[in-house]
Amino acid sequence: MATNHPFASTLQTFHTASGLPGSFYSLPTLAEQHPAVNRLPVSIRIVLESVLRNCDGKKVTAEHVAQLANWKPTAERTDEIPFVVARVVLQDFTGVPLLADLAAMRNVAAAMGKNPKAIEPLVPVDLVVDHSVMVDHYGTKDALDLNMKLEFQRNRERYEFMKWGMQAFDTFGVVPPGFGIVHRSISSTWRAVCIAVPMACATPTPWSAPTATRR
Repeated sequence: MATNHPFASTLQTFHTASGLPGSFYSLPTLAEQHPAVNRLPVSIRIVLESVLRNCDGKKVTAEHVAQLANWKPTAERTDEIPFVVARVVLQDFTGVPLLADLAAMRNVAAAMGKNPKAIEPLVPVDLVVDHSVMVDHYGTKDALDLNMKLEFQRNRERYEFMKWGMQAFDTFGVVPPGFGIVHRSISSTWRAVCIAVPMACATPTPWSAPTATRR
């Protein structure tokens, strides 16, 4: 990947506190070719880093990188940005239909004689179960436990389906009931600031994406 990357010169190396090597695509180095990068808003730089890192000459081209690197706030918006996320967080009401679609796609793949395991999210997906508790018990020390038992009884089929998804897909995770709403889970469950992914290059080292990931 690195050797064929249009901006291979922007690939920099680093070592973690424990001594493990890694690589990342450097925006300051890209700014040597496109000085306007230094003046971009932080939000645009975040998108630019993703576009630079995922530049493969096909879905994301060198022209896409150059175009965004020279972004102007008053320019006419005519082109789409091929932004690739590092992970996806789902709330259960939207996540269950997505999981159902993935399951249906695996059924179709199997019916066609293909490997169902080929159907897999391309980036890590985490589904947070929230907004499901109904308050039947309150004012006692065991109110939470009693409400949780009722919640599992009422949502058994849905929760079993989620658990199947977590076991069936390598990149699909579930934050179970009782850990708080999705907004709290994002801040308390995903504390790290990057995702390490194996890199296909002459000297394999992980590259890092500046985003949050599961503990």
